[in-house]
Amino acid sequence: MTVRFGVLGACGIAERRTIPEGILKAKNAELVAVMDIQREKVEKLAEEYGVMYFTKEEDLLSDSNIDAVYIATPVYLHYQHVITAAAKGKHILCEKSMAKTVEECEEMISTCKRNGVKLSVGFMMRHNVYHERIKEMLDNGEFGKPVMGRAQLSCWYPEIKGAWRQNPELGGGGSLIDMGSHCIDLLEMFFGRAVKVSAFTKTNAFSYKVEDTAVVILEFENGAYGIVDTCFSIPDNSSKNMLEVYGTKGSVIARGTIGQLPGGEVTAYVERRTKGYEAEQARAAGEGEKIVLAPKNTYQKEIEDFCEMIENGEESSSTGEDGLWNQKVVLAAYESSNSGRSVRLI
Repeated sequence: MTVRFGVLGACGIAERRTIPEGILKAKNAELVAVMDIQREKVEKLAEEYGVMYFTKEEDLLSDSNIDAVYIATPVYLHYQHVITAAAKGKHILCEKSMAKTVEECEEMISTCKRNGVKLSVGFMMRHNVYHERIKEMLDNGEFGKPVMGRAQLSCWYPEIKGAWRQNPELGGGGSLIDMGSHCIDLLEMFFGRAVKVSAFTKTNAFSYKVEDTAVVILEFENGAYGIVDTCFSIPDNSSKNMLEVYGTKGSVIARGTIGQLPGGEVTAYVERRTKGYEAEQARAAGEGEKIVLAPKNTYQKEIEDFCEMIENGEESSSTGEDGLWNQKVVLAAYESSNSGRSVRLI
């Protein structure tokens, strides 16, 4: 089965990544139409790929040749676009963050169920081959009992006139909701759901109205702790987007797996024997074991997973319920930052 796609908000991340790397490369997808309010840009994009273009979402969603839509519009538009797409009988892959409020997320889920369409949320970093391997190693007990993890995703994002991510009314927040949501989702992929969250956010380097710096501390249902740090205020080459997972038998340290590219550098440090307490705490564990896997594009895997879900009637790797839960955790982090207190989720 080939799923025929329309794209809402085609001139941002969709143009840069999801269309060329995902929809066009996926074995079970076909690009049919693109939509964006920027007429000149979307017309040029449509000409490049030989597809139809629209400047109004209603026109694209009314096209009977489209089976599914990828929604890559600003966050504040997700709710209405999902509700309308579901009413038109389109399956939906919606970029994160799913919406601005928990209530919107809940209504999006119920509307999709009522109309018999699938809803998935774009946590494409779950599909990085190294993240999948780390999850497998954790599930196999190779690192023992998980005790802590850290996920970092930062970039340089100075003031840009009209940028919706720098307007809290349009994006819902700054670096935490935009990039931290991915990091939180990854740590929950490894450790299970968060049960408690504490957070600190501030606008430290720039003058826009959303935070450019955020640190989140999480407690997970398996007992592990997690740290998420995410900034709009660190030069791109200075942020190595680290992922660290620690357990009672070892650890794994990854550099560059968090982000939009499929690769990264990953080293596992696994204790092969049980040792007693060492007062000198020797650190001569060697260089660890490099994990080298053939990279697979995360956007392509995300689209193929979504299409297989439609064909087989199964759930995708990131459902609407996952998007709803992520929203609850992120909003709890903002509540914690504003109140100065921890917030319990479960």
